[in-house]
Amino acid sequence: MSLLPLPAPAPAAPLPTTAAAPTRRYSPSLARIARHVLTVLPLLLIGVWVAADWRGVYDGAARLAAADPWWLLAGVAFTCLTWVAAAVVRQGAIPERLPPLPLLASQFAAGAANHVLPASLGAHAVTLRFLQGQGIPLPRAAASLALYSLVKPVAKTFVLLGLLVAAPGLIRLEGLVPDGGTLLLIAVGVTAVLGTLGLVLALVGPMRRGCAGFLRTALTDARLLHTRPSRVLALWGGAAVTPLLQAGVVASVGASLGLPLSWAQMLFAFLAASTAVGAVPAPGGIGPVDAALVFTLVALGATLGPATATVIGYRVLTVWLPLVPGVLVLSALVHRKIL
Repeated sequence: MSLLPLPAPAPAAPLPTTAAAPTRRYSPSLARIARHVLTVLPLLLIGVWVAADWRGVYDGAARLAAADPWWLLAGVAFTCLTWVAAAVVRQGAIPERLPPLPLLASQFAAGAANHVLPASLGAHAVTLRFLQGQGIPLPRAAASLALYSLVKPVAKTFVLLGLLVAAPGLIRLEGLVPDGGTLLLIAVGVTAVLGTLGLVLALVGPMRRGCAGFLRTALTDARLLHTRPSRVLALWGGAAVTPLLQAGVVASVGASLGLPLSWAQMLFAFLAASTAVGAVPAPGGIGPVDAALVFTLVALGATLGPATATVIGYRVLTVWLPLVPGVLVLSALVHRKIL
């Protein structure tokens, strides 16, 4: 019996080797890149603005060098109090209680952003991000901004009327009241804007429904806020104090430069100028308010040189002096994800 050769064993299958894990490449996310850009962008914008308006900064600093330092210190104090007043009004416009120190820091940062974008868009954008970071839904945060924007000019108008009633003999209105043609132009412009808005809302259904929902939210929050005395005091009291503090900066700078006007006249000049042209969409009101303020001071009896120096000094204290610290605070709030 012959033995058959056994078949050769099949080659063993190679043992599976652990594949080398692919090298993970970490790349910054889009949100992180956007956050870094938002941190640096305000500094770049401020640098461009300083370069464009360097002459105004230099002239204002040169004039203020010869001013009374104690009155300038008073102007700085009034400027700091405006941020506190702004934080109080913001708290009064929202039912939820906000953390005081972050709220104050956000308004300080909002002041810097407000001087970069027109029509208070920068301040509103910073405040909107802050409110959302505190858990406030977007519709209610937007309603809070709308209430804030509505209350401020109304309160300023009442303060202006109260000043006219309290000191009628100190303020000469000759040359300040617009003539009939100017009033007619203003009336036509307001009517055209309101008519266009009404026509758009009537024809565009989605916009009309969105506005209706926004109004319901805003009215609901406004009714709730006005049932709380503390919120009413913060909202309306802060809105009335804010223009007086801003006018106090003008009066302090005017007193430091020897402007031959009383405090009541300088307060009235600022309130009238900012009320008349404050709605013009310029960054922080710079430009239109400045021109109107110089015109009003001259109409009340000041000469052109000291009036111009007063307005330049006012801008140095309220814009240029806190600008770099405000931008740094804004960048820090973005970096810490508070905004």
